[in-house]
Amino acid sequence: MQQSEANSVEDDLIRLLLKRQSELNSLLEITRAINKNMATPVLIQMLEVICQNYLQIGRLRFLIESEGAYICIAKYGGKFEPTGELFKACKQFKKIQEPVHVNNPKNPVLSNYDYFIPIYLKNKPVAYALIGEFSSSEEMLSNDLNFIQTLINVVLVGLENKKLFKERLQSERFQREMELAGEVQNMLIPVQQYKDESIELSARYLPHQNVGGDYFDFIKINENEYLWCIADVSGKGISAALLMANFQASLRAWATVEDDLTTIVDRLNKILTRNTKGERFITLFLARYNKKTRKLNYINAGHNPAILYAAGSGAAQLKLGTTMIGVFDELPFLNQGEMDVDKDTLIFSYTDGLMDREPDVSKSWNEDKLITLANKYGKLLPNEFNTAILDYINRYIKAKPIDDITLLTLRLY
Repeated sequence: MQQSEANSVEDDLIRLLLKRQSELNSLLEITRAINKNMATPVLIQMLEVICQNYLQIGRLRFLIESEGAYICIAKYGGKFEPTGELFKACKQFKKIQEPVHVNNPKNPVLSNYDYFIPIYLKNKPVAYALIGEFSSSEEMLSNDLNFIQTLINVVLVGLENKKLFKERLQSERFQREMELAGEVQNMLIPVQQYKDESIELSARYLPHQNVGGDYFDFIKINENEYLWCIADVSGKGISAALLMANFQASLRAWATVEDDLTTIVDRLNKILTRNTKGERFITLFLARYNKKTRKLNYINAGHNPAILYAAGSGAAQLKLGTTMIGVFDELPFLNQGEMDVDKDTLIFSYTDGLMDREPDVSKSWNEDKLITLANKYGKLLPNEFNTAILDYINRYIKAKPIDDITLLTLRLY
């Protein structure tokens, strides 16, 4: 009798050791798959195979937290329930952190399962598992449940690592995109200072982020004529930078062969609409000046009006033009402003980042106040004028900008 009991104990010990060895092998296989960066479906399939074939679990539901909601990523056995019903059933055990027996025959979901297994990370529930059609010996039950919890935890850590790795790749890809967009944008920005006997220019570009959507250009077309443009492209990043590059190429191409600004803007609108299918738009102020005739032609396409300051008449806005381009196949209206320019006239154009602030300060900082400053500083040189405007904002307008700021100021001698 004693010999029989000894043999039984020895047999139980051998079975326990073999079971532990199988458990370790299962964890090792999962760990190897994680280290090899196996796809998520492969890891889930391995978990299901281990649970179904090795642990003899007839029914499994595995829910994980994802972006504030729970999704069921592994399930087999029985009729599949809606994820919402599974999560609602699991919430009954929200304060439990260890595997527990499910004893709720009245609940239509829980009645199909034997055990609830929670997974916590830093005292926060991140996953739940329900197992059914599962039986284990009394002496092995605690070990089996702990192993299932460990196994699920390992898989969850692997999925989290894959998520973090993917986020890191996305972050690096985004950073590289920003660098490329910055390089493209830098190639588009012309000289920020220009001066000859007829015209002087100064520009300031203050991006709100690494890469913005503002754009400006200055072109000496021929011996007597100059063209300049300031624009704001919708969107950010490499797509906006490439859109700006295409816009600049189109603008420069048409500016060299076409004298009429309305034709140039109409062509730019058609090109942009065709390329973006109406999903992007550009606001712009475009001007052309002939130093021999002292004629200034301009079009304001949905942009902040440029300000013209002349000593004899003060500051005035240049508003004639059209709506933003890229929205309509045919612009609903298109008007060109034309005027004779006096000597020493200053023209100041800017993007909306100069005016938009957080929190809102529109009562104290608006276009009327900007015109007042243009009258006050209008006799300064372009670079001094830009500095005076920015200094005033820094000194009296405490709110922070919420967009890129571009200033483009010219004096016509």
